[in-house]
Amino acid sequence: MDVRLWFDPICPFCWMTSKWLRVVARQRDLAIEWRFISLRLVNAGVDYDAQFPPEYEAGHTAGLRGLRVAARTRKEHGTEALDRLQEAFGQHVFEREPVPDTASARETQGSEAFLAAVLTAADLPTSLVEAADDTAWDEVVQAETDEALALTGRDVGTPIIQVDPPDGLAFFGPVISRMPTEEQAGELWDHAVGLARFPGFAELKRSLREQPQLPSFGVSTDQVGVTEDWHGGSRRQHR
Repeated sequence: MDVRLWFDPICPFCWMTSKWLRVVARQRDLAIEWRFISLRLVNAGVDYDAQFPPEYEAGHTAGLRGLRVAARTRKEHGTEALDRLQEAFGQHVFEREPVPDTASARETQGSEAFLAAVLTAADLPTSLVEAADDTAWDEVVQAETDEALALTGRDVGTPIIQVDPPDGLAFFGPVISRMPTEEQAGELWDHAVGLARFPGFAELKRSLREQPQLPSFGVSTDQVGVTEDWHGGSRRQHR
């Protein structure tokens, strides 16, 4: 079975879903194709100052810069290289110490130095970082962003998954805040696909959620179930 996942490298929920999907791929013999969706382009017509915290625009812009590099990587080095790069992005953005919720800190994740480190981790030429400033790559990213939203409707974000592309079912999510166990991973896949396959099924949602259980949110290997509030508040126990 082939599966597409549209990702933005700065979305923590997208990273969590991609980690889960890699586990499922081993269990269900899935071949994952990584596609691009930019939260900065999705929100191109939005007044960031009015609708988002101040660091969001910087973060979304950093994600778009990363996707430009990803688009060039795929064109010049192929899909296997993109697979490595997608994982390297997640490791560098989320599997590390917390980053302050400031615009300057988020801008750093789109800097040439940061992107060069990601490329090095993926065993790719650091010269690819030149694409970060090249808006010509936005055409590719925009086309794949539009492709994803055409499959689900435009009132969603990341991640988006399609089973058996290009004509198979697609859905937004699943949005998860913690990694399932090996056994739960396959079960979650079966349930998500089963719901999506049901004729007429549109939505199952709850807005209340815990923060992503990732090191970048203050979770260490010995703190499973404990996270910092998104904006640096007191610790919360989620078990």
